[in-house]
Amino acid sequence: AGKNVFCEKPLCLTLDELDAIESEALARPEQHLLVGFNRRFAPQVLKMKALLDPIEQPKSLIITVNAGEIPPDHWTQDAAIGGGRLIGEACHFIDLARHLVGHPIIGQQAVVLGRHQSMPIRDDKVTSILQFADGSVATIHYLANGNKHFPKERVEAFAAGRVLQLDNFLKLRGWGWPNFAKMNLWRQNKGVDAFVTAFLRSGTSASPPPVALSAIVESTRA
Repeated sequence: AGKNVFCEKPLCLTLDELDAIESEALARPEQHLLVGFNRRFAPQVLKMKALLDPIEQPKSLIITVNAGEIPPDHWTQDAAIGGGRLIGEACHFIDLARHLVGHPIIGQQAVVLGRHQSMPIRDDKVTSILQFADGSVATIHYLANGNKHFPKERVEAFAAGRVLQLDNFLKLRGWGWPNFAKMNLWRQNKGVDAFVTAFLRSGTSASPPPVALSAIVESTRA
């Protein structure tokens, strides 16, 4: 229909689907295709990105997601419908790690918890490791076996003798930064409004999309 497209994550569930979408999107450069990886646009992530970008040394990221249990028969757990929670939800954090590092993903591995009779679903209890072209490493713990009173999302970055810690998109703290100690918000902000606004603006002007197609494809493929 010649329209720009905003797709809620995930973009697709299989590599074949991704290849087909990428080919179609590349053939239509005037149309923008975006996926709802909104955490890139969270104000505290913007601050983290600004602090980390000037550091040329490899970075170590630790992302912990206290996802919480959902029923085994929920549609998101169905690989054919929802893709499972790793594809359907953890994609957010693969994209976030890729964004903060700013270099291509060159290697990856994942480990799930071992089989146990009391655990019908294991795919939502995963530790993933991403390796990047600049030597950076991101470890993503996506865990559905935690406690709901623990923060749901925590992002930590270690680089060049400095540390950043973001808790639940409310509290950002820094250690070792010459001119930064903390950035706290009164209300949680995961960047949803800013992302949608950027998408709408790019669709009514000649400006490029707020997230490059190559970045969307790379995160989705990982």
